[in-house]
Amino acid sequence: MNYDNNRPPMAVILAAGIGSRLSPLTDTSAKCLLSVGGSVILERMIRNCLSCGMSQFVLVLGHRAEEIKQFVDKTFRGIRVTYVINDRYRETNTGYSLMLASTVVGTAEFIKFDADVVFDTKILRELVDSNLPNVLCIDRNIALADEEVKVIADDEMLVREIGKSVDATTALGESIGIEKISAATGPQLFAELTEMMKSPRNAQEYYEAAYARLVEKGVPFHALDITGMNWTEIDTAEDFATANEMFGKPITTVSRGQQRAMDEASAAPARSK
Repeated sequence: MNYDNNRPPMAVILAAGIGSRLSPLTDTSAKCLLSVGGSVILERMIRNCLSCGMSQFVLVLGHRAEEIKQFVDKTFRGIRVTYVINDRYRETNTGYSLMLASTVVGTAEFIKFDADVVFDTKILRELVDSNLPNVLCIDRNIALADEEVKVIADDEMLVREIGKSVDATTALGESIGIEKISAATGPQLFAELTEMMKSPRNAQEYYEAAYARLVEKGVPFHALDITGMNWTEIDTAEDFATANEMFGKPITTVSRGQQRAMDEASAAPARSK
């Protein structure tokens, strides 16, 4: 694992949704402010980013925006965070929310997160350390159905198709909702989203639709296989229970140096007594 990434990307976190499928848990709370294993979901995500050297954050908010802002400002004093408000969160989807981040992101490299994904820091470290420009985290060990965002990739892990309508029988696996977008591709992505949103019928489109358009135009996206690493998306009460089983302890921020020492210690052969 490479611990010497000199220019960490920006974090763009999409947290505008209502989370209605998690009712009644979300009747009085934003989904990303629910607690998993003793830590708030959004706190886990931001601490994972800080552990990987990422220090600039863009949060796209809508439902319960003020509560989320207050939580972040109180929990993470001093981090560089910009809030973008999606006033149309009830009638739009993730494609529209990501488009709104364009003016803040500019031409910076960034990693896009769905705010309802709980994941092991190792996934993010591998993504940050990848030398490839545009990378989607893919899990092969998922039962693929209509709901999953499916990815087809070739032998070089170059993405050929992405979307919920992709044929599950030929798909490599599921895209987990965490992607790295290069500084060169970002403006192309935002331009694609802006063009899409000119049509009212695209208001409910997911951002993956823009990825698919770019892939069709020859923009390279690669799949990063994170199969076997812990992660889960939280959409339902069953997902929430799974997350609490998988991540049973509160999270702490671990520097790259600390992580390296722990990795080296765990890899060292046991000493004989």
